[in-house]
Amino acid sequence: MFALDLHTHTRFFHGFHCRPTPYDPVGARLLGLVARRRGLDGLAFTNHDYYAPQSAGPVSHVPGIEVTTTRGHVLVVGPDPPTFTRPERLEPEAVVEMAHDRDCAAIIAHPYRNSTVREVDADFDAIEVNGKHPRTQSWVERLAGEYDLPLVGGSDAHYPFEVGRAFTRVDADELTPESVVDAIRGGDVEPVVGDFVTDRLVRKLYRQIHQQKEHLQRPAWLDTGGESDQPTPGVGSAPDED
Repeated sequence: MFALDLHTHTRFFHGFHCRPTPYDPVGARLLGLVARRRGLDGLAFTNHDYYAPQSAGPVSHVPGIEVTTTRGHVLVVGPDPPTFTRPERLEPEAVVEMAHDRDCAAIIAHPYRNSTVREVDADFDAIEVNGKHPRTQSWVERLAGEYDLPLVGGSDAHYPFEVGRAFTRVDADELTPESVVDAIRGGDVEPVVGDFVTDRLVRKLYRQIHQQKEHLQRPAWLDTGGESDQPTPGVGSAPDED
């Protein structure tokens, strides 16, 4: 059994879209150091619309990319992700097909944040429980049940201290990109949400940011009966965070 954060970014600043920068190796090393401290075995570097091989230092590295499709973000992880994609040019279906052609897994990222990828009828391999707003986890679990897809966890870390606030337990005999893809497709994965003090504090911050930007969407079933009294993630405080 291995613990992997399947959604991380090697830099915290924007600009230089779709291409690596000299900072990326530094960011990758810092992510790896924090990952080891938090007991993780590996990371997937999933930068926005580009992939460049990097060393994760003391932990293993799984290649990946976060593709900005026409309807939201899709994670592509595995042995041979594309090195470059043009933001908002590819339909999610095309990204899934490309991922499978490259022996990679295609994962719906943060399905209820600034995305309608969850509504696409495509052969996805998994759905992500995102570490920035895990209060949507029950929504994501229901979505995964409807689609009969496994769940994975990823921190969506842009800063090293965010690594591991959500991660994936992978049941495999060895830790390779190929074995991770096989485990995802076989459902031999389990999402875990971290509960460090820093995790809770950062979640409060992101909750406010996403509320202000109106990036979080409610599932339709909340407004048509069935748990309609549940609060929208990003609004208010969780019971253990007051």
